[in-house]
Amino acid sequence: MEEKTTKAASDSHHIESSSGIDIAETEAVILQNEILTGEREPYGKAGFGGIFGNKYVTVCAAFATMGGALFGYDQGVVSVTLVMDQFLEQFPEVGPDASGAGFLKGLMTAMIELGAFLGAMNQGWLADKISRKWSILAAVFIFLFGSALQTGAMSFGMLVAGRFIGGIGVGMLAMVAPLYISEIAPPEIRGTLLVLQEFSIVTAIVIAFYTTYGTRHIQSEWSWRLPFLLQMVPAIFLGIGVPFLPYSPRWLASKGRDDESLEVLCKLRNLPATDARILREWFEIRSEVRYRKEVNVELHPHLQDGSMLSRVRLQIVGYLDCFRKGARARTHVGIGLMFFQQFVGINALIYYSPTLFKTMGLSYQMQLDMSGVLNILQVVACSWSLWGMDRFGRRPLLLGGAVCMTTAHFVIAILVGLYQNSWESHATEAWVSVAFLFFFMLTFGATWGPIPWAMPAEIFPSSLRAKGMAYATMSNWFNNFIIGLITPPLIQNTGFGTYVFFCVFCLLATIWVWFVVPETNGRTLEQMDEVFNDNNGQEEAVRRARIEGEMEAEIFQNGERKIAGDA
Repeated sequence: MEEKTTKAASDSHHIESSSGIDIAETEAVILQNEILTGEREPYGKAGFGGIFGNKYVTVCAAFATMGGALFGYDQGVVSVTLVMDQFLEQFPEVGPDASGAGFLKGLMTAMIELGAFLGAMNQGWLADKISRKWSILAAVFIFLFGSALQTGAMSFGMLVAGRFIGGIGVGMLAMVAPLYISEIAPPEIRGTLLVLQEFSIVTAIVIAFYTTYGTRHIQSEWSWRLPFLLQMVPAIFLGIGVPFLPYSPRWLASKGRDDESLEVLCKLRNLPATDARILREWFEIRSEVRYRKEVNVELHPHLQDGSMLSRVRLQIVGYLDCFRKGARARTHVGIGLMFFQQFVGINALIYYSPTLFKTMGLSYQMQLDMSGVLNILQVVACSWSLWGMDRFGRRPLLLGGAVCMTTAHFVIAILVGLYQNSWESHATEAWVSVAFLFFFMLTFGATWGPIPWAMPAEIFPSSLRAKGMAYATMSNWFNNFIIGLITPPLIQNTGFGTYVFFCVFCLLATIWVWFVVPETNGRTLEQMDEVFNDNNGQEEAVRRARIEGEMEAEIFQNGERKIAGDA
């Protein structure tokens, strides 16, 4: 039998698939090498060092992270633009002396988050329908249209509309880029590449800040139009490159294009189709596809007729499944992490940092200089998280970060409350406030910045992971929208009350993490049922084992037929 199987694997006259890869040969090799029951061999080094051994995947992932960079750039471009004299001349509605300026400034800033919420909500079905990579291109077109409206805005309404439409594109890109990266990356470097997505966001914030920092000296409306125009350049570059990106092998398998899935996987891993690691991953991908289809049929048998109405209803009930027994606690954690990530006050700092520094008595030039330093500190702290998150665990960092941020807001609130009308004679107290604002940014960048993006991808069962991530992402955008809307009136009407407001939520975050959020560090995805004390993961394991057993039997039968044919 072994000799015949080997012969089957080496025969040069096999029938090839449309992609040029012999499916029967790969199945024979699976049997020959006992790939399904052996230990998983790594593709290479893990972590940051591994990206140099997976250059093609790294390039594709880095290219996809440009979608996240567009979001970061749009965040960073607002802070300086809002205080430009040239901008305020064009849009006096948001000037410091205008009636209702606080609300309108918040509305303009927050519209991108509202658009992003809608974009993230709709990107799931679009990415499944036309593929991950082509949905990136669709998002680019929407983003470019919104950017064009912002660049050419002649009225406040046109500017707000442009930010809303651009936000839809941003939300789509910010959701599909991590999804695409996770599906093309080998497991050894998946986490590192996903952190690069967050790193690209905070780096783009710095680039946008210093772009507007420089263009503010232009004595015309191009001082604020040019930064909006420049964000179209990387979007165009991304759009041009999308056709050259590979499809996700998992998306191809979900569409029944197994041979193409194997071909793309070989290209991504730079290995031949007979490599044991390639074959095992390809087997697991197909097993996952079959598993998801079976679960959907059993959960919703009345929605399997293939009609348009049934497909729409199937998408809706899939989201409702996240609130079933065995998933409710995980959905709570995913949504809650993103809620508190925004309500600790991070984007209030990014959007309105010059205004906040003004409350501390800093001059106009110093407001801008310190805002730039603030953004750089977030990049530094995010870089540290590449090492610190796995070393110290998620829960301790969330607790420690929340305590430190509570302390920072508390101290700033006291100092601003005491000296906001007499900073000239209390310069030391003003700089202490600035120092604690920097301390807050460093703490956030190392803890509450990366972890709320990482944990939702870990805690959900495989059948609900995509939809659970969608809930978490939409929570981020919706709460980001609220923060962008309420922060200007808070600053304008309460002064030090802004810091009190965020201090309270930092304290609530500490209490919530203590009682609700478990530790996931060092646990496999299949062990999350133990972490959350439910049986969902065990039930999935039993079902998956049965499906894999059926697939092994099919492969064995195919191998026997191949052997018989060669004989």
